[in-house]
This record gives sequence, C-alpha cells and structure tokens, in this order.
Amino acid sequence: MANGEGPGTATRECRALAARDARSRRQRGVGYLLVLFAIAAIGIGLASTGEVWSASAQREREAQLLFVGQQFRLAFASYRDRSPPGAPTAPATLAELLEDRRFPTPVRHLRRLWRDPMTDSTDWGLVVAAGRIVGVHSRDEREPLRTAFARRDAELAGLGAYSQWVFRAADAPAPAAAPAPDSNTNTPTTPGGPS
Repeated sequence: MANGEGPGTATRECRALAARDARSRRQRGVGYLLVLFAIAAIGIGLASTGEVWSASAQREREAQLLFVGQQFRLAFASYRDRSPPGAPTAPATLAELLEDRRFPTPVRHLRRLWRDPMTDSTDWGLVVAAGRIVGVHSRDEREPLRTAFARRDAELAGLGAYSQWVFRAADAPAPAAAPAPDSNTNTPTTPGGPS
C-alpha cells in the first residue's frame, strides 16, 4: 500500500468521522434545548405582560365609565331640576336628555349619548320607575377591579359587577326650612326703647 495507507488507516478515519458526527449531534441537541428554553421564557414573559396590559386597560375603562356615569347623573339632575311644574321629572328616552323639547327652545341636558366604555356600545341598561328613565348602568357582567372610590361614587364600593354600577341623579336638596318664629313675640321692640 502506497503512501502509508493501509487497511487500518481507513478504519481510523471512519472512526474519527463518526466521533466528530456524534459530537456535532450532541452540540446540536444542546443548542436545540437552549432555543426551546429561550422560547418558553419569552412566552412566559409575554403572557405576564399581556395580563398586566389587560388589567391596565380595564382600569382605564373603569375610569371612563365613572366619568360617563357622572355625565348621566348631571343630565338626570338637570332634567329633574329644570322640569316645569306638572311636567315629568325624568325622561321617557335617553334621547330626551339630548334634546328636551318641553321648552320653547330645546334644552340639552346631555351633550351626546355616551358609549359604555366596558361594552363599547350605546346600549345602556336602563333603570325605569313609573315608565320613566331614572338611571343607567353598564351591561357588562365582569367583576370590577376598583375598590376605592371618590365620595360621589361611594355607593359603588363592594358591588360585584359593572352592571350593578347604577348612575342616577343625586337626591334633590330639600327646600330650605322657614326660620322658626321668635319665641319672644309678645314683647314689641322699638328703636331706642327698653331692651
């Protein structure tokens, strides 16, 4: 055999190639596992980011719902307080809050029909008394995240669903009581006289 090649040399080369292939396969296996772990870690990170984003978006929609609810409260109170004597003190439809035609010049108690931020719809749940709308609420049945409220929204604390957050006009202030008569009415007082 010329050039120092013999039957044993070919076998040694085959063994060397086989050993190199085995090392290469092992290295590819480790690299594959590292890629799988990296993908899993990225997936877990994205899932937790999605949960935080979802909660943040829901909190923002809650704040919008409280703002819109206050607009409805003010509109119902305006409709009630500006009602002419003998006229209904609550609207029959929400459209009457937009354009109240009980007056020679129509009055706008509500600037626009607000969308429910929780459902992204103008289809509000209505609170009706004696055939008239006295309040609105969201139709969303999800549990609220908010637990602390401003004083005007304090009645919403502890309610289990957005659909339970009812927005109605605050009670009208009681008329001022007439001053009590002076208990000493028998004694006339005259300027410069005895006191």
